[in-house]
Amino acid sequence: MYSLSRPRACALAALAALALAAPARAGGGSRLLYLEAQAVAGYSTAARDIIYRSAGRDDMMQKTSEGIDYIQKFSSESGDWGTLAIESRLVWDPGSRALLQPQLYNGYFKARTPLGYFWAGHNRIAMGLESYFDTHAALLQTLQMYGAGFDRDWGAGYSRDFDWGDAAFSLTSGSGMPLFLNGNYLAALRVCEGALGRDNYNNSFYAAAGKIPDITGYHINDRQPKDYSVIGSDFAYLWNRYELRGDVRVGQRGGESIYAALGRFGVNLMEENRLKLEVQGVGTRSDLGRDYFLSTGLVYSLTADLAFRTMFEYEKLGDDKRLITQLYYYIGL
Repeated sequence: MYSLSRPRACALAALAALALAAPARAGGGSRLLYLEAQAVAGYSTAARDIIYRSAGRDDMMQKTSEGIDYIQKFSSESGDWGTLAIESRLVWDPGSRALLQPQLYNGYFKARTPLGYFWAGHNRIAMGLESYFDTHAALLQTLQMYGAGFDRDWGAGYSRDFDWGDAAFSLTSGSGMPLFLNGNYLAALRVCEGALGRDNYNNSFYAAAGKIPDITGYHINDRQPKDYSVIGSDFAYLWNRYELRGDVRVGQRGGESIYAALGRFGVNLMEENRLKLEVQGVGTRSDLGRDYFLSTGLVYSLTADLAFRTMFEYEKLGDDKRLITQLYYYIGL
């Protein structure tokens, strides 16, 4: 059994140092470095108090933090052939297991070849909306935040674009945010028809299977991996100023049935998408029982670098009503 969850601060520091020390041009190429900072606060009726997070205490979601987003492109005369991506934060969360917690989101290298793209490190797996829909700064989340998926995972993957869409495969640890190895693994395959940036829609089917431990954020709840299998479908449609997204998955984990479904509708109310209103519903079923979440969110871009977000979410099982606000700053250096 091997876990890197405890010394992750050293790993994050090493990755950040690598990013900052990388040359602006490495055999041809370029780099981008962004600074992010956010302040998060709200009120929870279940806690009957002010909270400084957008979801559960151990969840990898929005909390007051500072971080970097670094991208290094490697290229030759024939074009780009590799990308190094590092995205990490230092989170402040009073009352949690650690007042200051380093977090790593992206930490991978991706190579472009004639056969497609190969990556290794900490990246998105080939499963659901979270495989491509970036919610790193958002208050409204996809199914991984509701105990039915993975925001990032440690391992390797492959993807290839086609005229009709794309296909992706990943083989990862199934431990999510920390690198934890105890006979656990997760294989996932996703096939998608349509390209959102070109066709304004995509539809996909995916499947995943393996043995995974029970982990929330960086906290390991149960070190013993359990059998896991799931199939699902996700879609996204963009029309004029309207957006529609959905994701449905069913399966089993350790003999218990898994069911999760998400639907989201959004409308852009101002030019350049400066103001967006979104409404979302999520339903889940597990050994803890049935639950559903109803959410509405508003995003307003105050400037090109500063955004204000607010979200109201109702959770039935926990009988919790949360009103969360966020100021998010993201600027290139």
